Amino acid sequence: MNTSKITQVICLTALTLLVQGCVTAKVDEMTYNPPEAGVGASSVVLLGRRHASNYDTERDFVQCVRSHIQGKDDTIEIIEESQFLDALYPWFEPRTAPMHPGAIRELLSQPAVASKIQALDTQYMIWIDGNTERTGASGSMTCGVGPTGAGCFGFGTWSDESNYEAVIWDFSNQAEVGRINTSTSGQSYMPAVVVPIPIIAPVQGTACDGIGDQLLQFLSAKY
Repeated sequence: MNTSKITQVICLTALTLLVQGCVTAKVDEMTYNPPEAGVGASSVVLLGRRHASNYDTERDFVQCVRSHIQGKDDTIEIIEESQFLDALYPWFEPRTAPMHPGAIRELLSQPAVASKIQALDTQYMIWIDGNTERTGASGSMTCGVGPTGAGCFGFGTWSDESNYEAVIWDFSNQAEVGRINTSTSGQSYMPAVVVPIPIIAPVQGTACDGIGDQLLQFLSAKY
């Protein structure tokens, strides 16, 4: 079993229009029996949790994690989410998708599901669950047009928080073999003296990098 915790603070500022706010990030990892030489020729699928009509892990976050992994190790074959869902329809629709590892055995007991998983050569399925939320905002800004032109004056600030979890299921062993949690928070700013200048904290992007790096250590033979 491998358990690790990573906490870091990223606070980047620059004297240009491209500046970023401060981000605090924490990543917790717990994995069981990771493959010694990566996933090899087997494929992996990343799926966002969408088990209710009003609950939907952001698709762009799932795509960000996928791009992060393949950007650092292009030998890992990650099946497109839409391709997997179409191939396994309707077993992974929001109302029918398995919610716990014990459901893997039930799924694979159905010949139609087992044959499609085998055809895709999928060893690991990774559920990504969570979201990014705006948690607070303050300040004010006034904009107007005068004899000398248009402009804005004021100051605004807001906070964002990201909380995501990646759960790794192994189809071969029909069990959960890993769980990665990341929590990030950040403060963004918008000062304005004539022209508003956004100073954005990359909260969701930092969460994507954190989960992506930990998944690489599990899936890749290079890390």
